[in-house]
Amino acid sequence: MSETDTRFMALALSMGQRGLGRVWPNPAVGCVIVNDGIVVGRGWTQVGGRPHAETVALGQAGAAAKGATAYVTLEPCAHQGQTPPCATALIDAGVARVVVAASDPDPRVNGEGIAIMRSAGVQVDTDILREQAAAQNAGFFLRINENRPFVTLKLASSLDGRIATATGESQWITSPQSRRLVHAMRAEHDAVLVGGGTARADDPTLTARDLGSNHQPVRVVWSRRIDLPLMGQLAQTAGDVPVWICHGKDAETTVLDTWQDLGAKLLPCDIGVARNVDPHSALRMMADQGITRVLCEGGGALAASLLVADLVDELVCFTAGLGLGAEGQPMLGAMGLDRLSHAPRFELQRTCAIGGDVLHRWLRSRT
Repeated sequence: MSETDTRFMALALSMGQRGLGRVWPNPAVGCVIVNDGIVVGRGWTQVGGRPHAETVALGQAGAAAKGATAYVTLEPCAHQGQTPPCATALIDAGVARVVVAASDPDPRVNGEGIAIMRSAGVQVDTDILREQAAAQNAGFFLRINENRPFVTLKLASSLDGRIATATGESQWITSPQSRRLVHAMRAEHDAVLVGGGTARADDPTLTARDLGSNHQPVRVVWSRRIDLPLMGQLAQTAGDVPVWICHGKDAETTVLDTWQDLGAKLLPCDIGVARNVDPHSALRMMADQGITRVLCEGGGALAASLLVADLVDELVCFTAGLGLGAEGQPMLGAMGLDRLSHAPRFELQRTCAIGGDVLHRWLRSRT
């Protein structure tokens, strides 16, 4: 791995980052085309998944793509979809070398893109910043390999792990800076998820605000019986920003009809052992709709159910400098654990201060 290849692939990864939350069900791919050491084209997968990063970069490069090197964060596609295969487009443009960060597990690609280019005489080098590329598109990989999205669980609490006072007051425990970062996190996820209890208690909007963009994630509520307020913000704005409800198959028809008339998408799910929406079933339903990245914002019962089911891939925790006492509401509901060895473990990735709070990011432990 040369320093030059690393530098240009890092640039391609920064391009791909721009598509997170905007390109599902496609992966967020970046592409940089370099000729004689000069960047002549760059692109990322556009909103909705089309056009692909390679198409954008090639269009920018034009004739300068001939004899150039293309740095692509994911193996170029090999199948004819809404657009021609990107592997073929790179060949037709006369690109001499393609550097690929990670292979594409999609059965329609899965090595075929690389094979097509090599058979046409294009030099292909792989696994340049592979781990970074795999992390960037972990949600796409999970959807292909396990039929579920990548789940980030966001928790915001007091020093003693409380998310509200005994009376339910929770606005605001954390700082404005922390809350603004949460809006940025929403914008980088395909969907924002809450449980029915949070939807009833907090009446959230779940939109990404004050970021200078109109892009919004899908807003998802898990509620077995859909006992949600019809005058709440989610119901009243379902026709403007998508609202999906994962509900039990025993929900009343009249309730289903009402929410459908409001503009919500309804996803019938299996019922779990706690007589609530089964988390495995709900995530499968969301993946079937194309969702690759989900930001779960609670509440405590939903967070606990995802942890017990071993479905949380990343924890992002904001801890504020106040204590609410034992009578406050805990950030996690009951998990039924009687041994430490049964508790889900996470590996600390980052800790920093933000607006007087402490932010810590954890990834699911691989051991």
